[in-house]
Amino acid sequence: MSLTKTILVNKSWGYITVVSISNSNNAVQQGLTKRLRRLRTTSLMRELVRENEVQLSDLIYPIFIEENISSEVPITALPGLVRIPETQLASEIKELYALGIRYVMPFGISHHKDEIGSDTWNSNGLLSRMISTIKSTCQQMMVIPDICFCEYTTHGHCGVLTNHDVDNDQTVTNLVKQCINAARAGADMLAPSAMMDGQIMAIRQGLDEAGFSRVAILAHSAKFASSFYGPFRHAVECDLKGDRRTYQLDYANSRQALSEALLDEQEGADILMIKPGTPYLDILSSLRRKTLLPLAAYQVSGEYAAIKCAAQMGILNEQETVLETLTGLKRAGADLIVTYFAKQFAIWNQCDSYTLEHIKA
Repeated sequence: MSLTKTILVNKSWGYITVVSISNSNNAVQQGLTKRLRRLRTTSLMRELVRENEVQLSDLIYPIFIEENISSEVPITALPGLVRIPETQLASEIKELYALGIRYVMPFGISHHKDEIGSDTWNSNGLLSRMISTIKSTCQQMMVIPDICFCEYTTHGHCGVLTNHDVDNDQTVTNLVKQCINAARAGADMLAPSAMMDGQIMAIRQGLDEAGFSRVAILAHSAKFASSFYGPFRHAVECDLKGDRRTYQLDYANSRQALSEALLDEQEGADILMIKPGTPYLDILSSLRRKTLLPLAAYQVSGEYAAIKCAAQMGILNEQETVLETLTGLKRAGADLIVTYFAKQFAIWNQCDSYTLEHIKA
């Protein structure tokens, strides 16, 4: 004896599934027209219908360059990463290019800090030298320097500190000087991250007037005041006095983040970026529905460290977790991703290609 139960799965699909259940609890399905698992049966089938895929060409690799040191300095807060001596930058760029990496975001660890970060608009300063070295070493490498002051100021803030707060307009004036200096050194794209009101408009106007209308702007449009930046501050020896909550976004606010990003678009940004990445997928997804500009996400140092440390403890599979998180950023709307895993991703890619070639042979 069996019991027949009729179930209407979805009216919009226009079909009825009939399930017959025997008294031995063996389900025999009749009339089931939608078997979604058919598209998951093999790896080839899954690849055929995959909606989002991360490519090396989607990734921008942040690198740390320190002046006046003779050898690499391991960054304990970011396992596997180092501060590269300026004297070894050319060889590092050659290695990255050989791995297939085409986009780098240099961060300088300066030994010439002052109250306003003036080394950033010095034509012989570290920022200018880093860019020039990369472009002279490999013209095809796209250089996208971070445009800010926190690595170059004695107080660790992103601009001119006045009465314990950052002066917006004076900082914007200095950002324009920094951008023009970077463009003269050969930067292909600039990534302003100071979160000052009006910075994109001023930078775009300043670049155009200086003859650099072809230099693009990747705006840190929605940069949140996040605890996930902790390892980065250790990496660049940025001893912050106070906090950045008066200019970086409150992580509880989504509408404000969208307003910031859309205002950057109006002011002339070419690409809009959400930072950090994984904790703010909702912001990324919402922004994707409101703009046609390319979107970027920054998988920041805390995200990197969390995965890396968990993998070292055997809790996570590093390669699978990295691919899953990067794919999640793409699925949410990112066209490109800034990630400290880019070099490792390139190495994994080469290993996978080597294996594939030998399978075909």
